[in-house]
Amino acid sequence: MAEETMNLFKKGMPIFSIFQDENRQKIILLLCKDKELTVNQITDQLNLSRPAVSHHLKLMLDAKVIAVNKVGKERFYRVSLDETVQLLKDLTVSLEKSISSK
Repeated sequence: MAEETMNLFKKGMPIFSIFQDENRQKIILLLCKDKELTVNQITDQLNLSRPAVSHHLKLMLDAKVIAVNKVGKERFYRVSLDETVQLLKDLTVSLEKSISSK
């Protein structure tokens, strides 16, 4: 049981890292509100440079908390939290099992 929980923690580390940054939190909230945005649209709404926004988006893509659609030369970013939510549910269940087994 403890090994399963530790594996879920390890699997979730990139996600936890993503969500601890305030700028990435703001980007997630923008994407939740507007559904899909380009780098320039995100930059226009935040007090961040385009390279900074691009950096945050790359980290978020790597952690699979957002996805991207290419339309011509434009890249539209959107929230993609299905895997993240499932991991958090699995971790919660595993932790609850650990608590109830005591």
